[in-house]
Amino acid sequence: MNMNEKKELQVAALKNGTVIDHIPSDKLFTVVSLLHLEDVAANITIGNNFESKKLGKKGIIKIADRFFSSDEINRLSVVAPNIVLNIIKDYEVVEKKAVIMPDELKGIVKCNNPKCITNNEPMQTWFHLVDKEKGLLKCHYCEKEQSKDNIKLL
Repeated sequence: MNMNEKKELQVAALKNGTVIDHIPSDKLFTVVSLLHLEDVAANITIGNNFESKKLGKKGIIKIADRFFSSDEINRLSVVAPNIVLNIIKDYEVVEKKAVIMPDELKGIVKCNNPKCITNNEPMQTWFHLVDKEKGLLKCHYCEKEQSKDNIKLL
């Protein structure tokens, strides 16, 4: 095995599953938590602080035999909007999905208005994305706006 091959083999190849790439290093463990990976029995490889042209440093997660729903992926967009999911089948990347913040977030973010009905009644939160560039969310019920930088996840 020559030196270049050794450099490429930082992490074992994945037969089937998902590779979550381009995770900002400071958000890696938030992503692990959001996807509840601590409860997954499958083989999971988590790497952090890899060099990245885009981010400087990045995290990467490889999950064997696991594919994610749009809902799960939308949760990630709140903390790490530029991650890429690589869907692997038979050692080949069959699909690349860029994670895009959806126009609506339901049951993902807590409203930071203590008087909001969602904080006082057993009901799901519902936010509309009002400014994608700034990451500005607006509560459907009380209309309070909050930046994605100051949100609390449910």
